[in-house]
Amino acid sequence: MTGHRAETLGDDVTLAHTDSWAGPGSTATVDRRIREELEDASLAPLATRAFDAGQRLRPEEPDPWRTCFERDRDRILHAASFRRLAGKTQVFIFPHDHQRTRLTHALEVAQVARAVSSALGLNVTLTEAIALGHDCGHGPGGHASEDALSPFLDGGFDHATWGADETLTPLNLCAETLDGIRNHSWSRPAPATPEGEVVSWADRIAYVCHDFEDAVAAGIVTPDQLPSRVAERCGTRRSQQLDTFISAMIDATAATGRIGMTADIADALAQFRKSNYDAVYLRPASRRQAAAVIDLLRALAEHYGRHPEAIPDVQVEAGSAEAVRAAVGYVAGMTDRFACQRAVTLLDWNVDRLPEGIDTHP
Repeated sequence: MTGHRAETLGDDVTLAHTDSWAGPGSTATVDRRIREELEDASLAPLATRAFDAGQRLRPEEPDPWRTCFERDRDRILHAASFRRLAGKTQVFIFPHDHQRTRLTHALEVAQVARAVSSALGLNVTLTEAIALGHDCGHGPGGHASEDALSPFLDGGFDHATWGADETLTPLNLCAETLDGIRNHSWSRPAPATPEGEVVSWADRIAYVCHDFEDAVAAGIVTPDQLPSRVAERCGTRRSQQLDTFISAMIDATAATGRIGMTADIADALAQFRKSNYDAVYLRPASRRQAAAVIDLLRALAEHYGRHPEAIPDVQVEAGSAEAVRAAVGYVAGMTDRFACQRAVTLLDWNVDRLPEGIDTHP
């Protein structure tokens, strides 16, 4: 099917449907410069403005239609590192159909962050770009990958800095986008933009709520294990909880001019998170899973450090510092399933040593 020609529009236009009628109602277009001007006039005073091609490590020509942060968002969406998040652990190795992955987590963070940024008059597109890219540096197997790969690098392996400074470097993203990704973790310095601050909160809000929901669905915890203060102030359903946390951010920021959350709700969020750690993240099965991930990923990193010729598009001396760094990058980019398949194929890894629940079939 090649589409349909409309006699009234001439021979240069093809329509999708025989009865297509839709259009903007005008032949005028709104190019990037006009949109930047409209954005500048509508955003809050300290919101981040898009301009020309943005602050990039490698200079580029501006896009005629998209703002610099829209280009960043689009590049992240189309990046292989973003797609691979679908095969990486959020909480459960090789999750079932309804459990979160790193990809669905990133999408939920983006939704929470957009809701807050929209209400505060911030740059929603920059917020979304940071949120979608914030976990692209994560390794397979969840946060255990950081413990696994840290011994191979001076200063250790941090998914936030690795994502901004290594994984996403080929995309030539704007400095503001990279800063938000690099500093989204609360253990890092504060982001340089209010949009980055919003994502720092949105990340925590999203994972605390959805990890508990997944754990309930998996039979690991029950709804009545939710701390009473959380249930009373934030509700027992994820929709109620998200609404409470988002509203508390908007209220606190509107009252003070600083990105934050009202103290009583922030305390409830902290209790919620601690409850998740005690009942979900640090339960014996999770510890066994993490230990299995660490053993497997370290073995893979050591193997590829000795055999860098097995890493696609890498030509470095075996055993060198460059080879070790390339090995870390390659292993960090793997999905859960691919890492386990490589261990079984290359290292003759006993399947009994794989993380519980993993499926190594293609």
